[in-house]
Amino acid sequence: MTDEDHMTVPPPRRKRDGSLRKALVDAGVALLRERGPDKLSLRECAAKAGVSHAAPGYHFKNITGLSTAIAGRGFALFCQAMEQRLDASPPAATERLSAICQGYLDFATGHPELFLFIFSGQKFNEDDEEFAVHASRAYAILRETCAPLIPEGTDPEEIEILVWSLVHGYAHLAMTRKKENPGLGRGWPELGTLVTHLQKALPDPG
Repeated sequence: MTDEDHMTVPPPRRKRDGSLRKALVDAGVALLRERGPDKLSLRECAAKAGVSHAAPGYHFKNITGLSTAIAGRGFALFCQAMEQRLDASPPAATERLSAICQGYLDFATGHPELFLFIFSGQKFNEDDEEFAVHASRAYAILRETCAPLIPEGTDPEEIEILVWSLVHGYAHLAMTRKKENPGLGRGWPELGTLVTHLQKALPDPG
């Protein structure tokens, strides 16, 4: 990633509405899809958005700011994918667990560039309010869905990490190894089987 740490902020000669910010984030997502994170820069995003190279300075003082906004978009879509599956899920706790796993896979296969980016270890500004809200909500969905399945006396984080590791690994394989394994991500039976095994491995909450 090109880190333009200190782009000069231009004087306020134009309206600073949300349309420029959205256009730059859209451009950043497109660049991730087309070229990967190494080509992401304020200048490249400005060119992709069709604005002057100084225009990003109205919203982002450096590439970390733009990267954080892009990651915030990714986490928002991630939450949306899981919540859509939850909304359509039967109320049983095990069914809701399966639903968020399916939503996780929906996001990974539907937005692979964002999936890789938000979990890439890139430097993000964790103090950014929009980013923090969506990133924390993503884990909260996992925590809230696992909670009814965790018996008293069991460390909740252990179960949460177990579920996260399983579904994240499967989603990553479905996204990156599908050519070698065409069945990955083709439908839900194989994911459902994994979730069933996971449920059997969990202690009985009763």
